[in-house]
Amino acid sequence: MAKVLVADDSATAVALLQNAVSEAGHVSLVATNGDDAMRLAVAEKPALILLDVVMPKVDGFQVCRRLRKQPETASTPIVIVTSKDQETDKFWGIRQGANDYITKPFEPKALADLIRKHIG
Repeated sequence: MAKVLVADDSATAVALLQNAVSEAGHVSLVATNGDDAMRLAVAEKPALILLDVVMPKVDGFQVCRRLRKQPETASTPIVIVTSKDQETDKFWGIRQGANDYITKPFEPKALADLIRKHIG
């Protein structure tokens, strides 16, 4: 059982993401803004980060870029989970260091498959 950081400011999205993490057999940590996401990622060293883009304080693209520069999180898989569905958004997310990108609303099975892909 691995730790998965769920970073999203929507309570509904957090519940859906936690459900997918639990379904995949893992436990979740929750951050509701970019600052908390970065702090928890470094302190807790999760096996995977599920990261929204539109969050208070620091957006998910910035969080992703900053985590890639930290030795503790440089190789942690990051999946961006967002409502930003333009090809340019996806391109930018991958360019910032995300391993995968999935748009909301997502199929729970598709997200569970991504979780398994990155942490088994």
